[in-house]
Amino acid sequence: MTGLRLDYANCLSDRIGEHGLDPNAIEHAAPRIADLTHRLNDSKGTGWERWRSLPFDPIRSEHIGAVNALVTKLRDSTEHLIVLGIGGSALGNIALHAALNPHTYNFLSRDQRNGPRLYVLDNIDPQFVGATLDLVRRDDPSFKRTVVNVISKSGETAETASQFMVLRSMLNAALGDSHREHIVAITDPRKGTMREICNAQGYATLPVPDGVGGRFSVLSPVGLFSAAMTGIDIEALLDGAAAMDERCANPALTQNPAAMLAWLLIELARRGKTNHVLMPYCNALYSLADWFRQLWAESLAKRVDLDGNEVFAGATPIKALGATDQHSQIQLYREGPNDKVIGFVDVERFDTDVDIPSDLDVDNLSYLHGSTLGQLLSAEKRATEFALVESQRPNFTITFPKLDAYHVGQFIQLWEIATAYAGLMLNINTYDQPAVETGKVATFGLMGRAGYDEWQQKVSDRLSASDRII
Repeated sequence: MTGLRLDYANCLSDRIGEHGLDPNAIEHAAPRIADLTHRLNDSKGTGWERWRSLPFDPIRSEHIGAVNALVTKLRDSTEHLIVLGIGGSALGNIALHAALNPHTYNFLSRDQRNGPRLYVLDNIDPQFVGATLDLVRRDDPSFKRTVVNVISKSGETAETASQFMVLRSMLNAALGDSHREHIVAITDPRKGTMREICNAQGYATLPVPDGVGGRFSVLSPVGLFSAAMTGIDIEALLDGAAAMDERCANPALTQNPAAMLAWLLIELARRGKTNHVLMPYCNALYSLADWFRQLWAESLAKRVDLDGNEVFAGATPIKALGATDQHSQIQLYREGPNDKVIGFVDVERFDTDVDIPSDLDVDNLSYLHGSTLGQLLSAEKRATEFALVESQRPNFTITFPKLDAYHVGQFIQLWEIATAYAGLMLNINTYDQPAVETGKVATFGLMGRAGYDEWQQKVSDRLSASDRII
């Protein structure tokens, strides 16, 4: 078998007893899942499922051509790339960089790096933003070696818009009209506030494709531009995604990893396992667990289903890191409420390993002599898996044969398609996020945006001065 592997045996009752699913249920569910697969194959590339077309031509060639043209123009002269975005506009960028570039990337000299240093400003915390800008300014006071990549489909998301206003003003003050050469906007190709700004100012742009929501956008220019700027093989990313997409078009449940993953998690959630942990045994994959949390939470948590019934669907995604969180979370996972499914992410072969020396002559540590840190990490994962099975806690493992762009692309497409399956199983709209909008418009009101005055009063009425403060 090539590519990612999904081992789900520890979710079944013949491994973990009454807390697992009956293996016979797989055969029973197969016809229904095959119908869902045919539905997804028919709707692929349409409506809000246009994200499934991203790894395939013609959209793939269009995006890669546009991205590479800008990268060729900018990379060699750029020392600092500052990405402005939030949610899906940031998490994918962070995850790709963390997975596929060294942890020490920003500390390396230019001849040791594949491109500029990368800073993703995914929050408006003034201390965080200010410290990052001070660092860049100290190294590049003229901003001649700095590029700002603002990612916003509309241009009206308050967090990203405010960051853009700050950075644009700084660049303009330092560079005058030539600041335009230091801004790349990824936005709607035809309409919206950011598109109007770019058209008026002449900023370089890349598209947020139609029908591709933020949390499904990492394999579009939203994620590909910063990846290519920092030397990541974006062709391999899309190759992996395409290969996984083909596997997930198979109507046979036991041959379709996305369908199986979604079926396991939704069925276990219906049996009270509503907390879904993703626990990579690899630091580089930890940020992909952050990316997964938004994808799973925002897509599946819905108050009403497609028939208007109040269902309060969804599961709570949780991130953990092996082996670190064996020492902070496993006590809860084994002896706390049996309401979780733990998803391990394993790497079969690391490019780098570290030998454990044999020159410390202590009997109680001699079992480590001649081993490597990679072997120890693998044993820790296997032992934790065993401990969870002993406690009848459902778990599964996704294995990377190796950590590279091809397999990261597979992982992304796997979870995105699994999310589409899960939405159909829950009979909800996978692609909207109505609960997010209330906070957005309330922010507009509190910040004095015209037309949102009533929201300032609504907030004040609901959160009036409290006498419950100690």
